[in-house]
Amino acid sequence: MLDIRPVLYINGLLLLVLAVAMLVPAVVDVFQQDLDWQVFIASAIVTGLAGSALALGNRPSGRLNLNTRQAFLLTASSWILCSLFSAAPFFFSEMDMTLVDAVFEATSGITATGATVMSGLDDAPMGILLWRVLLHWLGGIGIIVMAVALLPILRIGGMQLFRMESSDKTEKVRPRVSQIASAIFIVYVLFTVVCAFAFYLAGMSGFDAICHAMSTISTGGFANSDSSMGLYQDPVIEWLSVIFMLAGGTTFILFITPWKHNRWALLWDMQVRWYISFTLFFSALMGLWLWANSDYSVHDAFRHATFNIVSVVTTTGFASTDYNAWGGFAQVIFFILTFIGGCTGSTAGGIKIFRYQVLFAQAGVHLKRLLHPHGVFVIDFNKQNISDAVVRSVLGFMVLYFLTFALLTLALSMLGLDFITALSGSATAISNVGPGLGETIGPAGNFQPLPDSAKWLLSFAMLLGRLELMTILVLLSPNFWRG
Repeated sequence: MLDIRPVLYINGLLLLVLAVAMLVPAVVDVFQQDLDWQVFIASAIVTGLAGSALALGNRPSGRLNLNTRQAFLLTASSWILCSLFSAAPFFFSEMDMTLVDAVFEATSGITATGATVMSGLDDAPMGILLWRVLLHWLGGIGIIVMAVALLPILRIGGMQLFRMESSDKTEKVRPRVSQIASAIFIVYVLFTVVCAFAFYLAGMSGFDAICHAMSTISTGGFANSDSSMGLYQDPVIEWLSVIFMLAGGTTFILFITPWKHNRWALLWDMQVRWYISFTLFFSALMGLWLWANSDYSVHDAFRHATFNIVSVVTTTGFASTDYNAWGGFAQVIFFILTFIGGCTGSTAGGIKIFRYQVLFAQAGVHLKRLLHPHGVFVIDFNKQNISDAVVRSVLGFMVLYFLTFALLTLALSMLGLDFITALSGSATAISNVGPGLGETIGPAGNFQPLPDSAKWLLSFAMLLGRLELMTILVLLSPNFWRG
């Protein structure tokens, strides 16, 4: 029988962290003389009590060890619990949000998706605005640690390729990642501080600089204005955003990798090189097309193209303008880019670059075998041979990903959404991008007009995409609970 006490214990600790985080916007609201501070304090108390009960009631007597099944359950339950408890400040605040809207906003925040049901952000209380980006920021570091510590051991979608040498090789999930996680956290904080300082020097207010820095590094995309980054219309701010969005979508563990053989691993990593080359290519393509088919100057065309391409590829979801109005070619490009994603071990969502590399390599091997049936061909990644198990895992993940996308699109259309909204809505939710296409959920709109049933479904899709699908779907198997 599955022992869930260690899972409940860790969930309790995570809720305690969430409760402490709620005190930060409470302090801001106190200084702003906004009564929502009471909402944050009450939410922190309830969350803290729930976390304390789970942690104290299930505290292990010895060293905490998780087996594989417990790790699967922990990954899914922790994100679901945190999403539900973090919805409380939205639900009880003066924003007058319904329960489904509060859960949708909280889930979008903590999964770093950036899809929103809120409008009137320019006049919203500071505490609520800070809470939205705090969820991004906390979710972002949680995503990185999950990708480094859990997913490689659980063999999710080929992630075993990134299994650290320091990980325990037994059936117990005891990865020795404390030092690596601490170093990544320091880099994460440092990037956030540098980004905030850069935004401040570029002309943002101190509060906006901090909020947008947390949203940028976490590749979340929540902004303090209904116009997103388009509020500023400042080339310096947009180019700074491009730099830090790209950093957020890069494998964080490479930032702490020491120099070897007089070179930095970050500059020679295959995935990073594909990621940068891919982004530059589509930015140049879209910039040329926009310059030739609009009234934009050369600089403005490439600036808007690069900003919005990078925003979608890194699944940040910022918008500098309504790219939905750029025409059919641009809409198709942005729809395709929704499925790409950043690098593994980053805060970005989507399928991830390395999976496409594995697929292209496998396709190349297949073509070679057609010409040389008896040839022996090896797929490698960063000079490391890729096993057949990794290739099969990636193929299985891709099939499941697009099947889930198709089923979500079908379900959303059954709930009354038009074709474009259903198609792009399911894509942007499962890829954790944020805005979709069309007048309703495009960069100039939001998800508020959607029916409640669609919002519940999209909230589930955001969690499903963030947790790499199989982490949740495996819990639906009867064998998981019997084993």
